[in-house]
Amino acid sequence: MRIALFEPEIAGNVGAVMRLCACLGASVDLIEPMGFPWDDRRVRRAAMDYIDHVAVTRHASFAAFRETLGQSRLVLFTTKTDQNAYAFAYRADDVLLFGKESAGVTAEVLAAADARVRLPMRAEVRSLNLATSAALALGEALRQTGGLPPG
Repeated sequence: MRIALFEPEIAGNVGAVMRLCACLGASVDLIEPMGFPWDDRRVRRAAMDYIDHVAVTRHASFAAFRETLGQSRLVLFTTKTDQNAYAFAYRADDVLLFGKESAGVTAEVLAAADARVRLPMRAEVRSLNLATSAALALGEALRQTGGLPPG
């Protein structure tokens, strides 16, 4: 399973997602441009020594990223749907896509998604943190597909 981040803006979020994926055995796709320099020390600080235990692939654009999908489904986490992320049936080769912190994804990316799902939350709040959303999503997807690490 893969987590893809569309034009992430906050180095700490990327680092936290990298650490998450290292712990749970998923890879990370970063779709550029990013809102910070890749060598930013905040990424390394958030990912800590876990950075050496996760496969990270950077893509120059969304089009370049799409070329790597093969038969995998692109599952977009968005507020622009009523499909509950916990009622969705995940597959082991799904790519879980998250938009940039300030604006989500473009219309092109929204249209390219094979599925759109929403993490349920209380109506009086706007959104979850990117890394928190990724953790909830990846945990559920791996639980459903039997991909959680033993222990």
